[in-house]
Amino acid sequence: MIIKSEADVTPAVLEAYSKIDDPRLREIVAALVKHLHAFAREVHLTEEEFHKGAAIVARLGQMTNATHNEVVLMCGSLGFSALVCLLNNGNNGQTETTANLLGPFWRLNSPRTENGGSIVRSPTPGPVLFVTATVKDTQGRPVAGAEVDVWHSSPEGFYEQQDPSQADMNLRGKFITDASGQFSFRSVKPAGYPIPIEGPVGDLLRHAGRHNYRPAHLHFLIFKEGFKTHISQIYTPDDDKLETDVQFGVTRALIGNFVRHDGPAPAADVAGEWYSLDQTFVMEAGLAKLPKAPIQ
Repeated sequence: MIIKSEADVTPAVLEAYSKIDDPRLREIVAALVKHLHAFAREVHLTEEEFHKGAAIVARLGQMTNATHNEVVLMCGSLGFSALVCLLNNGNNGQTETTANLLGPFWRLNSPRTENGGSIVRSPTPGPVLFVTATVKDTQGRPVAGAEVDVWHSSPEGFYEQQDPSQADMNLRGKFITDASGQFSFRSVKPAGYPIPIEGPVGDLLRHAGRHNYRPAHLHFLIFKEGFKTHISQIYTPDDDKLETDVQFGVTRALIGNFVRHDGPAPAADVAGEWYSLDQTFVMEAGLAKLPKAPIQ
């Protein structure tokens, strides 16, 4: 098709890609072309702005490697990751869900830990936390025999890969739900932390006057055949960044009931302040599949 004016460009591109064999890929490419072209028309994108935008996209790729993914970081900072998660969980966005983002620090082979055991594997000062969680299906029935990976940052805001003072696999554990769908463990209360701002994500945040912090949270990945792998983050309600999360990950269903205590704790060696969390997760029927660890 010979282009006569700007109005001809979009139909020409759509026609060129209309013969893609895979119907889903064909649908996605067509929608991408329509929205991308509509975006350029809506803002009347200048040639200088186009080249600046292309340079940003290139830099996103250049800064992505085995230990850092600037593309995913940008998707989170634009709320795109959170939107995709919510569209694909909770009955495809129809109901509340405890599903959330994976984050960059999940590891495949967390050490197997008995229910009630501690995931503190090296000295980690901070308020002691006792967690009891229940896994159910959408009918409210307990999901027994599910593998549950748990991981989180230290009270100083560092995951163990980032902090040489922590032992390997500190604040990580793999649990198996019992007949009632429960698992429990002891840890320390996590802290929030900043995301990297050396690249295009940082430039965007500075332009918007936004901070680069994530509120404190615990990570969970729940796996069992017959169910869609359930990935979640449970946030502490006392974090002052809860309503301004740089990655837009906080939903009401994910604000945990962290309760502060001063009295006797479940363990005799705990004195003074400690916390408890009682949490329920709901798994949907689907494909059990483990993600690829973001950091190799």
